[in-house]
Amino acid sequence: MQDKDGWSGRFAEPVAELVKRYTASVGFDHKLALFDIQGSLAHAQMLAACNIIAAQDLDDIKRGLAQIENEIIAGEFAWSPDFEDVHLNIEKRLTALVGDAGKRLHTGRSRNDQVATDVRLYLRHAIDDLLGLIKLLQIALLDLAEPHTNTIMPGYTHLQVAQPISFAHHLMAYFEMLKRDAERLRDCRKRVNRLPLGSAALAGTSYPVKREMAAELLGFDGVCENSLDAVSDRDFAIEFTACAALIMTHLSRFSEELILWMNPRFGFIGIADRFCTGSSIMPQKKNPDVPELVRGKTGRVNGHLVALLTLMKGQPLAYNKDNQEDKEPLFDTVETLTQTLRIYADMIAGIKVNPEAMRSAALQGYATATDLADYLVKKGLPFRDAHEAVAQAVRFAEKRSCELSGISIAELQQFSKLIVEDVYQVLSLEGSLASRNHIGGTAPNQVEAAIARARNGLS
Repeated sequence: MQDKDGWSGRFAEPVAELVKRYTASVGFDHKLALFDIQGSLAHAQMLAACNIIAAQDLDDIKRGLAQIENEIIAGEFAWSPDFEDVHLNIEKRLTALVGDAGKRLHTGRSRNDQVATDVRLYLRHAIDDLLGLIKLLQIALLDLAEPHTNTIMPGYTHLQVAQPISFAHHLMAYFEMLKRDAERLRDCRKRVNRLPLGSAALAGTSYPVKREMAAELLGFDGVCENSLDAVSDRDFAIEFTACAALIMTHLSRFSEELILWMNPRFGFIGIADRFCTGSSIMPQKKNPDVPELVRGKTGRVNGHLVALLTLMKGQPLAYNKDNQEDKEPLFDTVETLTQTLRIYADMIAGIKVNPEAMRSAALQGYATATDLADYLVKKGLPFRDAHEAVAQAVRFAEKRSCELSGISIAELQQFSKLIVEDVYQVLSLEGSLASRNHIGGTAPNQVEAAIARARNGLS
């Protein structure tokens, strides 16, 4: 005689209340409820098609699961920690509604392959949603970049002024990161989209099931081909979390720049008030809370990746209770990334650009020094000699507290006789940008072409 847990007829005493609370997962895995119903419907249809359960049982199961689904959506389903997890809660309610048919639903499957299936259904759905959110953020970046192909700002290395670039070119670097992020998620989805159901506890099932039928009903690309691996594999969750950590890392880098650019010492951009807060004591403050929180939440997602890797590192085949701990890091990763992408697209759309401040900054720090070196090389001077000549010119300009363009021809010629009047075209910010006229370069026409290609790629 089984007790209310459905499995503990084997034991001489009930599970202790403390143990029950410690092992229960229904407090967080109820997120899987609708996916559990989806998987159960496909399993029941397959069982009926294989004559393992009767057609009437299938009708009863469908009716009962439809009612449970409505109760969950309406917030009326009574979750009980006594039933440990989402799966047993639904099964108990189904049995209460339709009787023995509900008890027959679990034929030919284990909670091991049931859980693995539910998590894959959940994650596949999450990936599809996230791909849509990445696209919205990419569109916001393109909309911000398009009017600024001629807006000049300093490009930095080591956070020191390096060379002039356009603001649009800088934004398109993040578009490329997001493009790779989307590619990784789509590739990850292929490995998520394999069906474990039918693997049962670990060795498969003795019932004449048709796993391929269940896979087709659930929209999976195929089945997991080894039952031991199918029930114990969490590679797909780790891979997804690695993808998520990279996305968050890219957004964290962007956030760091937004925070710097908003600082009055830069003054390159303004972030809309709705994404900022003030100070409890300093009335003048406008703090970039959203970008700062993105930086902080990136550490959280990175931590989830390490947690999942650590969770799996010592597990023998096949399923172990350790794997219950996969869900909270995974769920939180999905939730954190989803919220971040949503808010980021809105924040980017609300950015105000200060082209004058950007141009002023680009005129500092000898940003066209490399252009002068290239000018001398094109005149026939070996690059290393040109590099040395320009370094001396920069040192001369520093002593004079002027830019390279503020040095006269006669003064420039003391560093190289090859310098003539046309050098000032090279030393201008616009000339510097225009000279990078190749695919991937910062020349305005090239950036315009990159934006056009990007839009076409998203359509």
